[in-house]
Amino acid sequence: MRHRLFACLMLISLALACGQSAGGSARPFQAVVRTAAIPGTRIAWYERGNGPALLMLTGTGSTMAEWDPALLRLLARRHRLILFDYPGAGLSGPWRGSSFDSLAQATAGLMKAIRLPRADILGWSMGGFVAQRMAIDHPGRVSHLVLAATNPGGSHAVLGSRRAQAVDSEPDPPLRDILRELYPLTHQGEARRFLQRLVHASKVDEIPDDFEVTAKTTRSQVQAEDHWLRSNANYRQLGRVDIPTLATTGVADPVTPALNMRRIAHRVPRAKLRALPGAHAFLFQERGRFTRALDRFLADDGDD
Repeated sequence: MRHRLFACLMLISLALACGQSAGGSARPFQAVVRTAAIPGTRIAWYERGNGPALLMLTGTGSTMAEWDPALLRLLARRHRLILFDYPGAGLSGPWRGSSFDSLAQATAGLMKAIRLPRADILGWSMGGFVAQRMAIDHPGRVSHLVLAATNPGGSHAVLGSRRAQAVDSEPDPPLRDILRELYPLTHQGEARRFLQRLVHASKVDEIPDDFEVTAKTTRSQVQAEDHWLRSNANYRQLGRVDIPTLATTGVADPVTPALNMRRIAHRVPRAKLRALPGAHAFLFQERGRFTRALDRFLADDGDD
C-alpha cells in the first residue's frame, strides 16, 4: 500500500494538535536504529519487545516508522519485533534489484547479518509479496507466515478499483485519498488518531524519525508489482509452501479485496483464513483482535 510520507506531512500539520494526548507510558520505549551490511547495500533496522522473533515487512513506498505504534505495543508484549527499511527506502542503502525476490534476498541477508536463523514473518500489502517469496525462496528462514491484505499475483490476483490502484501507485497521492483506503469512511476519526499516534511516537523516539522514500524507489516497487501481476509463477509455487500460514484480510479493503486472501488460503496447504472488519489498515483498526488472532495462530501451530 502506498502510504508513506503522510506521516512526514503530519509531523508539521498535527504536531500542535496531538501534544501529549496520544498517550503512552511514563517511560516509553525508545527505538535505537542500527545498520547491518548485506551484499551490495546496507539495511537500517531496530527491534523492540521480547519473545520469538517476528519480522515485519511493510508496504509500497513505506518505512519501518509507519507501523501503528499502538499495534507495535501489543505485539511487543509477546514477540521480539524486527522492523527495517527495504533497500532504497528510508535509512537503508540503495536498492540494486528489481523484483520481490531481490527484496526477499535482502531480508534473508539481514537475518544472516543479525544472526537470526529463523523468524515468524508478518507481511502487509506489498510486504506480503516479499513474505511469500521468503516462504518460497528461503523456507528455512520462516517459522510461520502471516499475510495481511496482499495478493497471490498473476491472473489469480483481484485488484481494487482503478481509483484505489491509482492512489496505491502514486508517489505522493493526496492525504485524504490515502486515509480512505486505509480506513473505512465511517472510521476516519480513527484514521486521524492513527496519524496523531505516529506524530507523538516520532517526537518521543518510540519510532524512528524515518519517513522518507524517494519517488524513484516507489516507482521501482510499483514496477516490480506490475511484473508480479503478469506472472502466475508465485501462485503455482504457493502450492508447495509447507509452512504454517495465516491469511488475514479486511472485509472492506478497497485496495486488496478479501477474495485475494481466500485464494491464498485455499492454495497454501497449511493455511488458515481470518477476516476482520476494516479496510487496508484493518490490522491497525482492529489491532487487539488482530494481535489475538496472530498469537493464537502461533501458539496453536508451534514449531514442527
